[in-house]
Amino acid sequence: MRLALIGNPNSGKTTLYNALTGRTETVGNWSGVTVDRREHPVKTALAASAVPDLQGQDQLVTVDLPGAYSLSPYTSEEGVTADYVRQEQPDVIVNVVDSTNLSRGLFLTTQLLELGVPVVVALNKADAAARKGVRLDLSALQEALGCPAVEVSATNGSGLAELLATSVRAAGEPASSVPFAPSCPNPTNRAQAEEADRERFAFVDRVVADVEQRAVATHERGLGDAVDDVLTNRWLGLPIFVLVMFAVFQISQGEGPLGLGKILEGLLTGAADEFQAQVAEQLAGANPVLQAVLVDGVIGGVSAVLGFLPLVMVMYFLLALLEDCGYLARVAVVLDPLFKRVGLSGKSVIPFVITVGCAVPGIMSSRTIRDERERRTTALLASFMPCGAKIPVIALFAGAFFDDAGWVSTLMYFSGIALIFLGAWVVTRVTGHRGRRSFFVVELPEYKVPSVVGAFKSMCARGWAFVVKAATVILLCNMLIQLMQTFTWTLAVAPSADQSILASLAGPFAYLLIPIVGVCSWQLAAAAITGFIAKENVVGTLAVCFVGLQNLVDPEELALMEGAGAEVAGVLAITKVAALAYLMFVLYTPPCFAALGALRSELKSAKWFWGGVGLQLGTGYTVAYLVYTGGTLLTGGALDVPAALAGLAAVLCFAGTVAALAVRAGRKAAAQQVAAAAGESASDDPASSKPAAA
Repeated sequence: MRLALIGNPNSGKTTLYNALTGRTETVGNWSGVTVDRREHPVKTALAASAVPDLQGQDQLVTVDLPGAYSLSPYTSEEGVTADYVRQEQPDVIVNVVDSTNLSRGLFLTTQLLELGVPVVVALNKADAAARKGVRLDLSALQEALGCPAVEVSATNGSGLAELLATSVRAAGEPASSVPFAPSCPNPTNRAQAEEADRERFAFVDRVVADVEQRAVATHERGLGDAVDDVLTNRWLGLPIFVLVMFAVFQISQGEGPLGLGKILEGLLTGAADEFQAQVAEQLAGANPVLQAVLVDGVIGGVSAVLGFLPLVMVMYFLLALLEDCGYLARVAVVLDPLFKRVGLSGKSVIPFVITVGCAVPGIMSSRTIRDERERRTTALLASFMPCGAKIPVIALFAGAFFDDAGWVSTLMYFSGIALIFLGAWVVTRVTGHRGRRSFFVVELPEYKVPSVVGAFKSMCARGWAFVVKAATVILLCNMLIQLMQTFTWTLAVAPSADQSILASLAGPFAYLLIPIVGVCSWQLAAAAITGFIAKENVVGTLAVCFVGLQNLVDPEELALMEGAGAEVAGVLAITKVAALAYLMFVLYTPPCFAALGALRSELKSAKWFWGGVGLQLGTGYTVAYLVYTGGTLLTGGALDVPAALAGLAAVLCFAGTVAALAVRAGRKAAAQQVAAAAGESASDDPASSKPAAA
């Protein structure tokens, strides 16, 4: 038996889904968090208590569908919901309605009741409604709608058993008669559709007036409105956002008494080092190659990645609190005017924020944007925001070269935002898009005290995904890297790492990095290449390359992984400027393979995909070159002139290609405008409509 959860965005639909199934799917107080359907059986204990006589073959399955305001789909995720309820025919529809905002949710209810499928209205957030003095006459509501209604609270679990029992009973009965039918049930034009919508809203207003009592009128200004005046202020909103994010990065990745992430990292790193030492002691008499692969390649490489897990989890926890309290939804309002200047809108903010956790769901959430060019541009640029997988890379270089300074993370994230603006501007020119006036409408959730338990669960779910990746993809990659560094192409043990398989494969790419790091290092090239598999591999590969079998006794190389903030780190002898440039190169070139797969799926165009990959490669290399060259000149360092000129040639080639494409697109757009104007002139000319002479 399938129960389809359908409701408006921010109605608590996914929270209810998690409460019924025991899942930990991502929730959020904005549209676009759920972009595709997902389903899972109801928890066995809950189902048994709600429906004792339920047979095994009649297992209850809950289907979570994207939020929708109407069954006339405006966005692609609304299309997923509309197609499902019309084609899949679920056994019962559980219409999730926000009890604190009844008038908003009932418009969709009137459409669901016309589908001929049993409907149960779940009045969610009943606890919040009680706190606000909102009282609902449940009997009157059921009579007006002609279907069952149950008050529930997904956050504390109240009413869930009653909701399931009511849903099972409703599924076994004929669908309720439609209490409302517009004068034109099947509109064939826009005017009829608008008239039908007006009639629905009038019906909803009458129902709400009959069943709802409020202690405070919704039009009265409260404390939340006063806070919004500050947080979304034209001049104050952006500086406040910068300060908030700086505080997040300082707590999660900075040093000092507020650096919670670093404190926890020290504890975990100590335990990992002790475990690695114990394993090395147990294998003291074993084959040296086996020691290198197991101790250094597997345990050492994975431990280097997992050592940064506390930083990742603390940041996830803080972001979950900001999201739950309602602040991140305000960020979209603050950035909307800026994004409009480069052809995007506040709708793009949500994918960028989600990408901070992981690029894959961030790219997928771009499908909520209706305009195709804006949707593709957003998906293409989302990976410029450093995701959770890039945090270990940032933390490694911040520790090794900048004494764990918190400003490094802040700089990386806001540099990503700057590149998004620049990239959007470039894409707009290259595609020949001419700006059009757009409107950004977003529902701002009410402020609330964030749930620490909910944030902890979200942190654990994301942290576990990080651990799973480290135990699978990163473990296998590090093992392969260690083997390739240990052997030559003849499968003999390499006299030195410089003569290994890995060095021979990464060596040619190392020459491409000279203009951005100043040295020819196959180790850095190998780390950058493996980073395309998973960005965490950059840390693991450096750990294997510099703390491997041949280098265990070199304290200078060991300093690279221990975070000694020196002018140089290990035998690389790269400066702080070079380290910063290499870090930006790793962060702003194309993301991991999983994110690229999601990008290919969302763009639905090979031309857009490969053009986007080229844009990301060119942008990452250009930024790294400018940082290294400019920083070296400003700090009085010495540049390798031939390498600098070669890098300049590559940057100019990239810029020239972009400029040529922009000019071509501009000419094409101008020609289309001329053709369109000529066509209009011809249609207006009476002579053009005369029949041709025989």
